[in-house]
Amino acid sequence: MENPDAIVYIVDDDEELCASLSWLLDSVSIPSHSFNDVSSFLAAYDPARPACLVLDVRMPRTGGFQLQETLNQSGSPVPIIFVSAHGDVRMSVKALQQGAVNFLEKPYDPQQMLDVVQETLELAVTRFAEDAERRSVHERLASLTKREREILALVIDGLPSQNIARKLGTSVKTIDVHRARIKAKTNSESISTLVRDVLKHRIDLAP
Repeated sequence: MENPDAIVYIVDDDEELCASLSWLLDSVSIPSHSFNDVSSFLAAYDPARPACLVLDVRMPRTGGFQLQETLNQSGSPVPIIFVSAHGDVRMSVKALQQGAVNFLEKPYDPQQMLDVVQETLELAVTRFAEDAERRSVHERLASLTKREREILALVIDGLPSQNIARKLGTSVKTIDVHRARIKAKTNSESISTLVRDVLKHRIDLAP
């Protein structure tokens, strides 16, 4: 595995399964952390650490789908591998439609699980890096005024300063001053690189 900081979270109310899966992952030097309920996982979950989640569908109190919804709402990039002893097509389709990367039926083949986890951890490292970049761009844009965000949006639309000035009823010099402030406030190499970052992460500039 390329990133030694990446971890596998296991959330399943079956303690024996958690223990056996942890042992399996440890046998190939993949770190893991097991939880027998959703609340314990959420209390310990580190959203800044690259990770994937092996998640049981049916558990007392809070089930796997509810945790998936919670993570989706928070914008978490963690990829989910669902497991279930009572899986069916409808259930697996729901999981995948909501963003899960895989759905395995219990008892699963150990080698298949290892293959799926290793592949998913690679995805997790990529997702978490992209998420960190996205959050960094959001933080850089937070210092911009409403007018500066408006001008940046027009730059992204491809308008030169002269056209932006005409559209906003101001002078080209004023627009160029705003562009310089946008570049300085966001600590960007250039307006072009800032535009690239905003487009790459599909950031909405609306106030």
